[in-house]
Amino acid sequence: MRIVQLIDSLEAGGAERMAVNYANILSGEIEFSGLVATRKEGALLQQVNPNVSYLFLNKKGKLDLRALFRLRSFVLKNKVTHIHAHSTSFLLAFLLKLICPSITIFRHDHYGNNEFLATRPAFVLKITASFFNGTIAVNQKLKVWSEKKLNAGNVIYLPNFPVQEIEDSNLSNLKGLDKKRIVCLANLRVQKNHFLLLEVAKKLKKSNPDWSFHLVGKDFEDGYAFQIKKLIKQYDLEDNVFVYGSKQNIENILQQATIAILTSQSEGLPVSLLEYGLYKKAVVVTQVGEIPMIVENGKNGFSVVSNEPELFFQSLLALVENENLRTTFGEALFRTIQSTYTAESVMKKYLNWLQKS
Repeated sequence: MRIVQLIDSLEAGGAERMAVNYANILSGEIEFSGLVATRKEGALLQQVNPNVSYLFLNKKGKLDLRALFRLRSFVLKNKVTHIHAHSTSFLLAFLLKLICPSITIFRHDHYGNNEFLATRPAFVLKITASFFNGTIAVNQKLKVWSEKKLNAGNVIYLPNFPVQEIEDSNLSNLKGLDKKRIVCLANLRVQKNHFLLLEVAKKLKKSNPDWSFHLVGKDFEDGYAFQIKKLIKQYDLEDNVFVYGSKQNIENILQQATIAILTSQSEGLPVSLLEYGLYKKAVVVTQVGEIPMIVENGKNGFSVVSNEPELFFQSLLALVENENLRTTFGEALFRTIQSTYTAESVMKKYLNWLQKS
């Protein structure tokens, strides 16, 4: 097989990380592995394996014929057999299929607003569904949605998986005191609900003012990000909550963390949670998306109802005050990730599925 991963950008997001992960791993498994970024490059470009054939289209607008025919030339030149389209790049894959009918196309659904699937726009997805040979869903809710809402056939659930990334030479030194840092790996988006994090930070400052929170993720410099920064000042948290923007040296960051959290109000299967487990971090997370399938409350971490600051705070406080519990949870979450969410196990299912599709 000769497979190309198609993704709109290489900014540091979950879907983008998985597109790069698939391309990198497949470069050692199949004849040809390619990666095409359609609209924008980004920090993840430095994570692309040299054995992956890479192309940037610099696509402008929804219908950019120049970009479409550049993609077609790349596909024909490299004798590509399969296009694996991640998230919204499915539309370009569909257009390619119209002018290159022999290509086999697949859609990878990374949709993160799982708690609001009822309001998800579906018109374009529905009218293009029959052109795709199959759909990959990152959680069971999305699998059922594609089957029922889109009448899509050949839908498979494949979980996300973490990999150890190529370390950025510019290592990040987190502020705050050693062994008293709480990290949240999440882009500054509404569904990540950093407002809950700030409410918890206010509470923890009263009981444990020497502990600090570290927000690592892309800052879109929009109204949501502005409000986060405004509340940090309003809550007098400038010495307790730090915002870093997007970073690539995740291993280095998590090595400096004592606890890792997610305060999301909606999720698919967050790659950051898998990374927490890979590096044996004790976690407090919310019960949204596929998270409850990974974190069993009280066994390998704390999992609490979304938008409940007091419940989240009490769980976090239990970890802050108990080092042995942190170690136990970190080891248990690592075992969970190793048993189900490894690249090897997912890629085996993926390649078998492609061969049968």
